[in-house]
Amino acid sequence: MAEWLFEDGIGEARAALVSGGAIVAARIELPDPPYDLRLGSVVDARLVARDRVSLDDGTALLLDGAAGVSEGATLRVIVTREVIPEPGRAKLARCRVTDAPLCAGPDLRARIEASGHKVRVLHPYQDDALEAAGWSDVLDEALTGDIAFGGGALRLSPTPAMALFDVDGRGDLAALSIAAAAAVAQAVARHDIGGSIGIDFPSVQGRSARQAVVAAIDAALPPPFERTAMNGFGFVQIVRPRPRASLPEILRADPVGAAARAALRSLERTPPLAPLVMRVPGAVKARIDSRPDWLAALARRTGRTAQLEC
Repeated sequence: MAEWLFEDGIGEARAALVSGGAIVAARIELPDPPYDLRLGSVVDARLVARDRVSLDDGTALLLDGAAGVSEGATLRVIVTREVIPEPGRAKLARCRVTDAPLCAGPDLRARIEASGHKVRVLHPYQDDALEAAGWSDVLDEALTGDIAFGGGALRLSPTPAMALFDVDGRGDLAALSIAAAAAVAQAVARHDIGGSIGIDFPSVQGRSARQAVVAAIDAALPPPFERTAMNGFGFVQIVRPRPRASLPEILRADPVGAAARAALRSLERTPPLAPLVMRVPGAVKARIDSRPDWLAALARRTGRTAQLEC
């Protein structure tokens, strides 16, 4: 039976849906701006342009459908898409007008508790159930884009337009493509990839063979989604809802921050009698040193002061 593993970490909350000893969905939530404006949050904002509002702290959101409202007016809006980090600039969060009461959108723990699966909260003094299920491997997939499957490999390349999967492998191309289709679907679910997704399969000959490939996608990818048929060049496009950033987008937007939070996780799990010392790259040390709240949380949780070395 699948269950969610949840950790309230320093600088991030993390969760993994584990089934059969493997991670089928991995999620990280950051509490800092701009990620703290979560999907479903209801806030008051000021209309600064026909399609844009601003919060009191200056955060800008794209607004859908507010005809007849004058600039400068105060509106109550609900967040319908969280901010999406992209190279160069981020996609702004989206919202629409609502009359609902002010509230914060559900956080990661609330969302997984509403999923219907059992939730097990993990603690640093326990065995590392996340790592036993392959947590570091999933993070490595997200950062590098290299995803292995039986008989071949995928290369994931997130772009502002779409997430692209390239399929590579040997042997019978039809069998390789069917196996790759299932692997892509599993990777999409594992990394919470939404929006437009392109898959470049080897060119498969024959209509029935191409239909078998897309049938493998349909069987392995949780709805809702839409997809095209495979064209003669082996390309398939999938479109899924994109309410928030995927795991690769979050980690690649700030790899130093991701490494810093991983280091804090390791330090928090250091046995009580072992020295709380870690050698880290200079950029990671600088990031941790710049966050006294992280260091204070680590000291509070471990009862010791960490020593970071470069």
